Amino acid sequence: MRERITFVQKEGDSIEPTALKVDGNGLKGPEVKAVREDRLTFALDELPAELKALLEGVNQLHIRWVSPVAYEAVSPLLARLPPGFHLFYTPGGDTSINPCPLLNKAFGTDSCSSPSESFTTLPTDRFTHSTTHQFYQPLPSLKAFTTFAKSLLCPPGSPSSCSSRLTSLNSASQLDLSYDTISHTLRLTSLWPYAPQSLSASLLSPSIRTEIGIISTASPKTLEPHEIGISGLLTVLGQSTAPSPTLFSFPSRHRDSSSSFHAHFLPPTGLHPVLQLTISSPNPPSKSPTKDTCRLHGYFTLPKSIFPDRHQLNDPLFLASKNLSSVRYITPGIDLEAPEYVTTPWGSSLLLELSPPSTTTTTGKAWTAEIPLHLRYLSPSLTGYRTAEVPYPALFWACTAEEGTKFPSNPFEKDKVGYDGLFGERTVFWHLNPTPADGKLVNTVKVPVLDLEKAGWVGAVTGGVVVLGFAWVVVKLLGVVLSSGKRVEEGKKKQ
Repeated sequence: MRERITFVQKEGDSIEPTALKVDGNGLKGPEVKAVREDRLTFALDELPAELKALLEGVNQLHIRWVSPVAYEAVSPLLARLPPGFHLFYTPGGDTSINPCPLLNKAFGTDSCSSPSESFTTLPTDRFTHSTTHQFYQPLPSLKAFTTFAKSLLCPPGSPSSCSSRLTSLNSASQLDLSYDTISHTLRLTSLWPYAPQSLSASLLSPSIRTEIGIISTASPKTLEPHEIGISGLLTVLGQSTAPSPTLFSFPSRHRDSSSSFHAHFLPPTGLHPVLQLTISSPNPPSKSPTKDTCRLHGYFTLPKSIFPDRHQLNDPLFLASKNLSSVRYITPGIDLEAPEYVTTPWGSSLLLELSPPSTTTTTGKAWTAEIPLHLRYLSPSLTGYRTAEVPYPALFWACTAEEGTKFPSNPFEKDKVGYDGLFGERTVFWHLNPTPADGKLVNTVKVPVLDLEKAGWVGAVTGGVVVLGFAWVVVKLLGVVLSSGKRVEEGKKKQ
């Protein structure tokens, strides 16, 4: 097992090496404002038997959890997804393997039954780097996972630091678990938001290599347009007696566009709510060397209670009226009529290309786009209402890098986030920062449903209407039979 702890500051921030104290068991220093990223890398043989058995039967498994609380991202940790629990999955040779029981146990999910029922398929005919299946569920916290992880990683007799570090996951902004058959390793990565952080870290075990970095972005003269520069201090606990300065660069597909947006439903919502996006600028990212290839996209992850209508979104005139350009992807096979409580797949994902107004007429001012959605019929309640939660989308400019540019894996890259599999490998994603007014990356819709307290008479009245209707039909049928018999008798008498 290996561990990497990284404190990522903003460009221009730094800390003097003399302010850090390093010994054989840990590192201590002053409080700094930074993003903290912790990564544990496990070999397959180091995993519990139940998890090992599952991973041996899959080709790829990537879990991405994002907090519903708004947070500030710092380069190079800029990749974003809608809040909630995301699973991107490619089965191995044995397609009968079902990851749902372990997922439900580990994360407290409750709508995952089996891949065939709960998962949706992803396209793999255009780009081979995409996974084949997707699952999503709103998940506000990691409390269930924290409890599960403690039972595996902190057995009786473990140091108190093991439990306390796992408890700190409850304040994390992101959690990632990634496994593929090429590396045969499981990576667990957790991310805490940009905030004051205590520069403190200690060895989990003398047998574990622990590397600590305190870094920020830099702009050396030799930096290529598609690269990010990093400078800072590195320490390997148990080997280093003092931090070592470092300076390196790497290509990165996730960048900061310097723009922002917020989302809300237009009132009144009804059963056909419209999600309005207010975007701070129509301009493509100024730092992109290929601005003419940039297109603004929104990636939506919609739970089963709400869905887009592909037929409605195929009308170019309708799309233009909403400042939309085209549908780049929509989950196939969406049932437009089924109520929420009989729908088995998790929901749907939608990739829309937005159509910003001309920069010559708006001079960089904020503008809006509107996404029409549709609510399913929800199950009855005692109040006559239920709520449907819709996560914020991920908005980004997708720009094609210059010919010949390659993006090999880098120490901080996050891939397999759903939308990256819908673009070519030379695409650079310039992300917009979500800025909700209430600090929550979720919009809530109040949905009218059948009121159980006021509907006690419905069964009786319905039964009565059915009986009366049946009686009316019987009477009419008897009338037809009797009149037919009478005409037959009259005919015989005439003969």
